[in-house]
Amino acid sequence: MKNFLVSLYYLFPAIIAIILVLLTPIPSAQLTTSENRILLQVQKLLEYPQALQGWTNLTNFCSLPPPLSIVCFNGHVTELTVVGNSSWTLSERFSIESFFTVLTKLSNMKVLSLVSLGLWGPLPSKIDRFWSLEVMNFSSNFIYGEISPSVSSLKNLKSLVLANNLFNGSVPDLGKLASLEELNLSGNKLGPEFPSLSKNLVRVILRNNSLRCRIPPQLIHVYKLELFDISSNVIFGNIPSFIFSLPSLKYLNLASNQLSGYLSLNVSCSSSLTFVDISHNLLVGTLPSCIGSNASNRTTLYYGNCLVTRSLLSDQYPSSYCQKVESLAAVKPSIKSQKREPEMELGQIIGIVGGVVGIAGLMVLLIWCIFRKSKLEKADSNYSIGISAPNNFSIRAYSRPNINARRPPLPMRQPVLGFPPYCIFSIEEIEDATNNFDPSNLIAEGSQEQLYKGWLIDGSMVMVNRNKLKQKSLHKNSIQSLKVLPYLRHRHLVSVLGHCVITHHDHPQMISTIFIVFEHVSNVSLRDYLADRRKREMLKWPQRMAISIGIARGIQFLHTRVHPGIFGNNIKIENILLDDCLNAKVSGYSIPWPSKKGHDSKLYDQRALNQIGSINDAEKEDIYQFGVILLEVITGKLITSSSEVEELKNDLERGLAEASSPSLKGATPSLKGTSPILKGMSDSSLRDTCVHESLKTTVQITISCLSKVSSNRPSIEDILWNLQYSMQVQEPRTSGVHFFTDM
Repeated sequence: MKNFLVSLYYLFPAIIAIILVLLTPIPSAQLTTSENRILLQVQKLLEYPQALQGWTNLTNFCSLPPPLSIVCFNGHVTELTVVGNSSWTLSERFSIESFFTVLTKLSNMKVLSLVSLGLWGPLPSKIDRFWSLEVMNFSSNFIYGEISPSVSSLKNLKSLVLANNLFNGSVPDLGKLASLEELNLSGNKLGPEFPSLSKNLVRVILRNNSLRCRIPPQLIHVYKLELFDISSNVIFGNIPSFIFSLPSLKYLNLASNQLSGYLSLNVSCSSSLTFVDISHNLLVGTLPSCIGSNASNRTTLYYGNCLVTRSLLSDQYPSSYCQKVESLAAVKPSIKSQKREPEMELGQIIGIVGGVVGIAGLMVLLIWCIFRKSKLEKADSNYSIGISAPNNFSIRAYSRPNINARRPPLPMRQPVLGFPPYCIFSIEEIEDATNNFDPSNLIAEGSQEQLYKGWLIDGSMVMVNRNKLKQKSLHKNSIQSLKVLPYLRHRHLVSVLGHCVITHHDHPQMISTIFIVFEHVSNVSLRDYLADRRKREMLKWPQRMAISIGIARGIQFLHTRVHPGIFGNNIKIENILLDDCLNAKVSGYSIPWPSKKGHDSKLYDQRALNQIGSINDAEKEDIYQFGVILLEVITGKLITSSSEVEELKNDLERGLAEASSPSLKGATPSLKGTSPILKGMSDSSLRDTCVHESLKTTVQITISCLSKVSSNRPSIEDILWNLQYSMQVQEPRTSGVHFFTDM
């Protein structure tokens, strides 16, 4: 008995440990019946979105594929992520109050992300029932009103993302949220006061709101801050010097505000600072050396100010402009306090000036109309092309004076509306966006590069180009090329949203790589539209002209609005993407990157300049390729060979010769200028939507683009001018016209 008790004494701790293990709850991959029921209610309240289709009583909610993510622990939902693609609100039956009443029953939630689901209504105060919530992301919805003060009671909150909604008014006090590391309230109407921030924040994104205040001095205490973006607000006053030297700051965007005054030349910059954008403000003087163009380890954008700089890309105004704008902004609030009599005198002055300006404008417009009419009656021999028709016939494209004169590149003056500020991404953000480069997200692949689809944290879809470098470090030319990337943003380009660079020096386990993040265009290519009979019939002549003008503007931007100009852009019909509104966007254009020996790219398939011969030849090659697209737009045929181009071009030339023949000129008015050849060659889908003069002008400029002699091909400016003229003569007759109706 004594031995038994001794043995029990020694075994007692082991027995207790076994009992505790047996009693400890085992994490379960299955939800309780009540939480299963709650998720099905959520599906119903969200009106059965595509992302939630297929949910039934038998669904295992804890093992769903992306873009859904439901994490379970101990029979409870701890993470719910749903990313939709809704551009419309849910129906009038939807109640955001009822929705959150159901959702807050999942009280163990730590991560709640409901992106682009069409949610609408004011944010309910009952969100404070998520007592353990760490991540709240309701971006890209239609939630309006003020942000509920209940947010301030979520003590465990680490990330608050309410971007791209309709919130307005003041932001509740967030200074007490000691755990908050990320705050993204961009794309709302919040303001005018600057929100009170927690000192532990790492990322602050408040761009595109209605903040009308100074940069708060308390920001100096947010020493962990890595990303600070308050662009596109009405922030005024001087830029405090301390902001450049915040110890952890990597990304600083103060663009498109009313910041003014001089930047201190003695300002010091944090060694971690890699991107600064102070463009489109009212700054004067010179740039401090630490953010100037000589700083090789960081990108600085500062165009649209009144700074003294030698850079061709900076595009600065004279200092008097900034002083005048600043003084007007300062005077504006005091107008109401002026006396009635001076106010009336000012109104009279404005009326007189307005009348004078209006009369002058009418006179200029009248002179312009007379001038244009006289130009259209003149023959332009610069684009004459001999053909097998009568010897006295020539094909002409209306042109402006000095058609061959190359004007200097124009730097960008205004920010591109509709695009988020340019971003320097971290490798972690790139990996998150592509799900660690999951093979299912791979779209195309070359020997040194791959193209992936991905999703940013706000739910927006992007394309990520991964370009592996053979060298271990970036050459000087590569660094210079990176500085051009922020300028490749235009409504008719698949624009660059940002980039990420990793080097072997910083990441020894990785190959030196440059990632370029492009916007995603949700629709299909122009080729897809012309190849599909039903879609082709949707593209009537006015739509095709608008698309052609969009392509021309995209090419013009690459040729003349970037310094140096970008040529050899692989302008093919499959690289012309159309968005939901049928706006054309040029993709696959040439990134000005130092060529690599043996480079093989299936993504861009671009020709090196030494193959084309010279920059001038590369420019004219773009014009020829655009001519091929115009040929496809007119005929509705997809061209597969150069011989087919020549054959169709010759047919168009004969059609124009026929249209100008004496027999047709003597015909009845309704047939005047009509060419059976042109009518037969044009896409049958264009019937009853095309004016003869519009088609004729487009055919003429198309033939000029396809000239075998490259020097005879027009510049992109002249092409654009002719296409706009073609659209102008079309517009008055768009409705109720007959095919080939004469003007």
